[in-house]
Amino acid sequence: MLSREELIQEAFRAMENAYAPYSNYHVGAAVLTTDGRVFWGANIENASYGATNCAERSAVFSAYSNGYHKDRIKALAIVSDGDRIAAPCGICRQVLCELLDHHTPIYLSNGKDEKDTDIDELLPMQFSVEDVLR
Repeated sequence: MLSREELIQEAFRAMENAYAPYSNYHVGAAVLTTDGRVFWGANIENASYGATNCAERSAVFSAYSNGYHKDRIKALAIVSDGDRIAAPCGICRQVLCELLDHHTPIYLSNGKDEKDTDIDELLPMQFSVEDVLR
């Protein structure tokens, strides 16, 4: 099983696949599953900014597309080449709120600074399935 540091390095490898010609801000993500598989994601920009997909959503969607749902996701690493540690945008936080267990470790890094967190810390007072289903 990969360590925290190894998962962060997987995310940096994923970042090499980023397509960021507009922002020049490269992000990589890696999802670790309970059986040791790793799914990568990289940010993919588009001239129509709304069509851009973030690295963490790409990685989590890839895991889900391969049959790994929240009960089989062990950790998520998100990295960037920015001056500050990578932090998920609002849309990603909302997606992670639904697709990860709320105590799944999320490791953030830019290669200099790091932070360990989870979705409850990143998105307090979440809008969730419980708000929609009555």
